[in-house]
Amino acid sequence: MNPPSSHIESNAFVVAVVGPTAVGKTALAEELAVRHGGEIISADSMQVYRLLDIGTAKPALYERRVPYHCIDLIDPDEPFSAALYQGVARTAINECHSRGVLPVICGGTGLYVRAALDALTFPKGEQRANPVRERYEMIARDEGPLALHALLASHDPVAAELIHPNNVRRVIRALEMAESGIQYSVHHAGLARRLGVYETRFAGLTMEREALYARIHERVDAMLEAGLLAEVEALLRAGFREAITAAQAIGYKELVGVIDGTTSLADAVDMIKRASTRYAKRQLTWFRADPRVTWLDVTNTTLSEQVKAAEDALHLPAT
Repeated sequence: MNPPSSHIESNAFVVAVVGPTAVGKTALAEELAVRHGGEIISADSMQVYRLLDIGTAKPALYERRVPYHCIDLIDPDEPFSAALYQGVARTAINECHSRGVLPVICGGTGLYVRAALDALTFPKGEQRANPVRERYEMIARDEGPLALHALLASHDPVAAELIHPNNVRRVIRALEMAESGIQYSVHHAGLARRLGVYETRFAGLTMEREALYARIHERVDAMLEAGLLAEVEALLRAGFREAITAAQAIGYKELVGVIDGTTSLADAVDMIKRASTRYAKRQLTWFRADPRVTWLDVTNTTLSEQVKAAEDALHLPAT
């Protein structure tokens, strides 16, 4: 993969459309891209996987009105990370700028949005093969989280003060950073500083809670009608059981139980809807912490009304 670049074309900027799942980000982002000569840079941690289509609300090829980047990058059983995404996304952004095309970031994975647009540094271990992480995971398994935390205290005492010993995942991340010569506290401060690499204009979509939850439930039902269960069956036949039962693959792992005969379809659908609403809450918490986001309430609005509001808020020229 190409290394990330911080080069910015003169007078070029990026538009970012963010918000919770099912709020309508893709429709608005694509309309803005059509109207302003742009292309979509997906910031969705699940859309990077090939074959995960229906459950990730990935736009079908025949539906796309503009080119999309950062989707269908890897197979479902290949590990991926925000660090790898950073390189791919910045390459796409810079290539758009070089052609005079407006990059429109669209997605709800907060860390991916930050990785693409902000001055975040990731440890070298953030790659497909990660022996450093595996070594520390083995220490955690064999010696326990307290021993791992003590090891962190010897390498980066400031990080050890910031991270609870039971947060094994974060302790391991801090140890990886220490081996790469990166202080966890500096990285943590970088997340808080929100120092942009590009001139970015953020539009955040929100909706009245009950309306959003209804949209989420309707979308889950629509995914089932579109063949999500068959998509999961195909993934299992292809040998991707372990990949799609990962915690972040909402809409996939719940249906595995239906296929195995251990869960009813009604229960699985209920689990998907509840997991999706919880995820929406986490997304809103993440993006609301960013003061750069201009929020647009899209409850009971048409797409044309949303476009007008976004163009006004982002100071995009009328077309």
